[in-house]
Amino acid sequence: MKNVKLWLILSVCIFIILPLILIFPVKLEGEKPSVSLDLKFPSIGASKEISVSVSDTRSGIRRVWIGLLKGDREYLLLEKDFPSKGLLGGKKVTEESFKISVDPKKSGILDGKAVLFIIARDYSWRGWWNGNKTLIEKEVMIDTKRPGIDVLNNVLNISQGGSGVVIYKLSEPCASNGVHVGENFFPGYSAKDVIGSKEANIFMSLIALDYKQGPETDIFVKATDHAGNITSAGFRYYVKGKKFREDSINISDKFLNWKMPEFESHIQDSQSSRVEQFLMINDKLRKSNYQTFAELGRKSDNILYWKGSFLRFPGKRMAGFADHRKYKYNGKTIDRQVHMGIDIASVSKAEVPASNNGKVVLAKYLGIYGKSVMIDHGFGLFTTYSHLSRINVKEGQIVSRGEIVGNTGLTGLAGGDHLHFGVLVSNIFVNPIEWWDSHWIKDNVSDKINEIKSLR
Repeated sequence: MKNVKLWLILSVCIFIILPLILIFPVKLEGEKPSVSLDLKFPSIGASKEISVSVSDTRSGIRRVWIGLLKGDREYLLLEKDFPSKGLLGGKKVTEESFKISVDPKKSGILDGKAVLFIIARDYSWRGWWNGNKTLIEKEVMIDTKRPGIDVLNNVLNISQGGSGVVIYKLSEPCASNGVHVGENFFPGYSAKDVIGSKEANIFMSLIALDYKQGPETDIFVKATDHAGNITSAGFRYYVKGKKFREDSINISDKFLNWKMPEFESHIQDSQSSRVEQFLMINDKLRKSNYQTFAELGRKSDNILYWKGSFLRFPGKRMAGFADHRKYKYNGKTIDRQVHMGIDIASVSKAEVPASNNGKVVLAKYLGIYGKSVMIDHGFGLFTTYSHLSRINVKEGQIVSRGEIVGNTGLTGLAGGDHLHFGVLVSNIFVNPIEWWDSHWIKDNVSDKINEIKSLR
């Protein structure tokens, strides 16, 4: 009998008391759920998506409630309960993310101040078995009004493969704004200092037409405010179409045997023929190098470094912008590419001046372009100097118009000593000839800025 009683006591201890001893510390834990709200600007527009993340690694998430209080009315945005897995454990939900779409007009929520509430509870036995509670209160502004755009310039004249400038005023601060040219987007930069105005919402966007974009291209200004409201504005513009030159380049075995070893680190199949190696370099590496320029071109300073026309490197022009090239080997066309710059012949290792004031953002060897320098002139305008034999500047260095940035050479995919000069507006290469022309700059950039200055 004593053995039976002892066995019962031991059983109670093992199967009831011991589990409770182990469970209680977990179930009585006091750590509140963690709540993360992704709402950088506390504004909700005509349509807004709010991202919320909730986590509770100890006892698990029990319930999440999200609502909006406007005046004396409460609007439910989300309510979700998570199932319990029982006293003895089991799988629990420890992390959950939500994307909540808010449409104030559809829900009848009027513009003005409101409060966003987020309540999360866990499966702790704290709070009379209601769990630990996290409460987030965030004051927000309901704003369903679209921003206004006033384009300040007269008609825009722009050539295929060319550049232009658009100046406009916004009715309110915006999260993003700029000019769409077909599928390409050119950000607006604050023009307050450029035009000498105290108004903070005046912007200037340097834009470009890709060499492939003709007169049918759509051009318009677009702005998105901090509440997510989007508006667009058109303006008068005229696109001048252009036909670009066609050219043929003969590739010889002598050239291939001379140049391909320079690209050994980029050639994956060392057993491939020299022609196959050239085709890979001329296509894949060319595209990769362009992306390097394009990525840098998307990060320009909001400072107008440059002034006046751009210096033209002295020498005879060998190849023009957007020349459509055929590459021939043994009389047969083996590749086609478009030349995104101007090649200028020079004496061997001639000094190369910076074409205008700016900041060096690239100074290194870059694939088919060889040793190269890229200068940010501000507001999305860049120049590139390639096939150099020597680089005289460092990244981050401020240079002045005429300052020597390097010497010409034949590094990269160059057949002779020359300078490859390029101009980018944001991530699009454009015709450098325009920026060499003081009359073009006066008519298309300076006069437009001065016109706005006179109105301020």
